[in-house]
Amino acid sequence: MESQSTKQSLIRNLDWTTIILYATMIIAGVISIYAASYDYDNASMFSFDEFSGKQIRWIGLSFILGLVILLIDSRLYETYAYPIYIGMILLLIITIFIAPNIKGSHSWIVLGPMSLQPAEFAKFATALALAKLFNAYNFTIKGNNQNFFKAITIIFIPIVLILAQNETGSALVYLSLFFVLYREGMSGLILFAALLAIVIFVVAIKFSETIILGIPSGEFYIYILLIAIMNLMLAFYCKKYNIARQITICITISAIIIYILTLFNLKINGTIYFISAIAISILYCLFELFKYKSNKILITIATIILSISFLFSVNYVFDNVLEPHQQQRIKVALGIEEDLRGAGYNVNQSKIAIGSGGFAGKGFLNGTQTKLKYVPEQHTDFIFCTIGEEEGFIGTSIVTMLFLALILRIIKIAERQPTTFGRVYSYCVACYLIFHFCINIGMVIGLCPVIGIPLPFFSYGGSSLWGFTILLFILLRIDASRRYHLSH
Repeated sequence: MESQSTKQSLIRNLDWTTIILYATMIIAGVISIYAASYDYDNASMFSFDEFSGKQIRWIGLSFILGLVILLIDSRLYETYAYPIYIGMILLLIITIFIAPNIKGSHSWIVLGPMSLQPAEFAKFATALALAKLFNAYNFTIKGNNQNFFKAITIIFIPIVLILAQNETGSALVYLSLFFVLYREGMSGLILFAALLAIVIFVVAIKFSETIILGIPSGEFYIYILLIAIMNLMLAFYCKKYNIARQITICITISAIIIYILTLFNLKINGTIYFISAIAISILYCLFELFKYKSNKILITIATIILSISFLFSVNYVFDNVLEPHQQQRIKVALGIEEDLRGAGYNVNQSKIAIGSGGFAGKGFLNGTQTKLKYVPEQHTDFIFCTIGEEEGFIGTSIVTMLFLALILRIIKIAERQPTTFGRVYSYCVACYLIFHFCINIGMVIGLCPVIGIPLPFFSYGGSSLWGFTILLFILLRIDASRRYHLSH
């Protein structure tokens, strides 16, 4: 156990900057909730009949929860990381069967007047388990596929279970932990592949109406992109400039020939041309592979083949895997459809509210969009539009700077940890916050599909507040004990 002197120095060793930021954000959050749910017949902000009063109750319980977390020996979080993770996984499984259907989701456990969402609490359990795994002696994922598989298994188990609850937004949050894996040695090629998959999906869906060379323009653009990526990887990743040069020359000449043929009104099948050009390029790379024995060339070939396979699966996934409401939200987010009365209604009203706030806003409790309830869920997922309308650009900038300050502070805490456990856990917390902040703001201003991601510390809800409080205060407790680890 930690020495008595260490326990007595807990208050002195706490990162009070983080605590002040946390307190500032939850106070600003409850004020924003009151503004979002206010009408002229409302009672006091502190009334338990109002969302703001209920949130204050959640905040009071959060302070107690945070205090309890700080009083627990920091090493117990590492010791019991796996049991906590297993317990949360079992709770996620139970939730699938016992949770009532709420807006199509089976993700809330109802306990009398209170409802809790286990997916929010599984975040800290997953972070602890991942940190425990990386803290094992000589553990590394760089060049070790078995260890990498263990890490992604810890991440994907809660994702699968939360998807089974039909809670897509909460499940996607866990994908942010791949940035932690990257920090700890995972190849950047995996993040590149994920980014490429997103680009292919978006471009293929968004540009599917117009036709170029007999194929959808989205497919045409993706083939061009993949040819460029193949040559760039050969030149700068594989350092085989001669191969990249030969492929570039051949494809350029063939493209000129195709263009000349189109001038004579000859019909060209774009799919056949591009697939043939890429296939010949891959065969040439395979020939060079036997000469150079380079794994990087093999990775380049695999990247292009998998990308084309993914391209051919996009339409099937969009039409047959995604739910109709998910398809509609993606179309609205990509600007394919407006649907101002349906899936795009929330976002459109949110943008109107934020835009009407101007530079300084309309003033506290003076937001017309807010008061007339034009934006549904404005006290939860769309709380940011209330801030934008009433406090304007100044208010939204302050909120953004608060989040930026908190995230940068957590990263600083992560880098000063003497143990891998503390560092990995800290980066998990930072990644969760970054994902929630970016996606929530993206939803509100129409850059991302609406997937039900709350704004931490601002959106109404006990589960979200408790979940992030637990994440943050475990981090503070681990950080407060860093001097003990340094002296031992």
